[in-house]
Amino acid sequence: MKLALEIIAVALAAIRANALRSFLTTLGIIIGVAAVITMVALGEGAQQSVEDQIQRMGTNVLTIRPGQSMFGGVSRDDTEALTVDDAEALRAESGGLLKIAPEVSSRSQIAYLRWNTRNTVVGTWPEYFEIYDHEVTHGRFFNQGEVQGRRRVAVLGYSVPELLQTPPELLVGKTIQMNGQPFEVVGILAEKGEAAWIRPDEQVFVPVSTAMYRLFGGRERLSSVYVAAGSPDDLDFAYGEIDRVLRREHRIRPGEDADFNIRNSADLLSTFNETNQTFTYLLAGIAAVSLLVGGIGIMNIMLVSVTERTREVGVRKALGATRKAIMFQFLIEALVLCFLGGLLGVLGGYGASRLMSNVMGWETLVAPEAVITALVFSAGIGLFFGIWPAQRAAKLDPIDALRYE
Repeated sequence: MKLALEIIAVALAAIRANALRSFLTTLGIIIGVAAVITMVALGEGAQQSVEDQIQRMGTNVLTIRPGQSMFGGVSRDDTEALTVDDAEALRAESGGLLKIAPEVSSRSQIAYLRWNTRNTVVGTWPEYFEIYDHEVTHGRFFNQGEVQGRRRVAVLGYSVPELLQTPPELLVGKTIQMNGQPFEVVGILAEKGEAAWIRPDEQVFVPVSTAMYRLFGGRERLSSVYVAAGSPDDLDFAYGEIDRVLRREHRIRPGEDADFNIRNSADLLSTFNETNQTFTYLLAGIAAVSLLVGGIGIMNIMLVSVTERTREVGVRKALGATRKAIMFQFLIEALVLCFLGGLLGVLGGYGASRLMSNVMGWETLVAPEAVITALVFSAGIGLFFGIWPAQRAAKLDPIDALRYE
């Protein structure tokens, strides 16, 4: 034990004696580890951000969209339509087990007094607010009677009053203009935040019948239909009910391709995670090339160190140092250089991740697994690239070494 500690002390003294050279030697490792940590943090942060957004959207929600129409097994250019009748059929057939909300949307000019903005207007049913767990801070939601009567009423997203330069409490009950038509503001939604590339805080919600026949010029096709099951465990049942009802409504025979698509947020999350993981591995692999270059640099400098310290090795061997002790000393030097480089690289990667998060607003997440892997990998590089120089030093003949100039 005492001998091992003495060998470690000699190795550390050799590193301190050439501090600047040691730092420059480990620079490749530092850059490589920092790059890997930063790339993985960006990938993990993006994944966590999307997971949070999908959680806000709801994990028990199915989205139905129109699909391509087929003829003779060949897809045509036009798409089949989803209509309010389809949504009505789903609501009638589900027996109250599912919440249904059709959606039709388009960007419209919204004006109040001398202020105006251009935002997405969503036509839907009151169930939409239940499906996505919306709350109102002022006023109320519109109701089914206003949907049936095609009333010009609107519920504004949290950020819309700010865009119209008016306090939200003063907008409730007032009349705004949408595409030149008057709408009464009946409610203001609580802040929701961005959810999977959708910004509900900047949207305006109106009855679907009003949107289709008064605002969007008689449009009859829906953008999508949202269906919420009681829990994620009920999604399979909901999927089967939707498929059965819509096939009947669209007169699609068993075995034929459906002209609609049913997707859930779990599928979206899975697809994103697979894509994100691929890019993360790709970027981390590119960054790992720096680790390889750094390892080669360490092997090179260790070979130079062996040459410079040939007489030292000869003296140690003449005083009784074994081959194993000499080899252990040079391996320790390589391991310490790489491990310290890895540690500095982790700190640099963490700092770069925080900088990107604070300055650029990117989501980053430094995973403990990535830190541990980087440190172990950097130490492994030191061991791998330090073996040859250590063996070369250990095999030196003491007499030849003492004669070396």
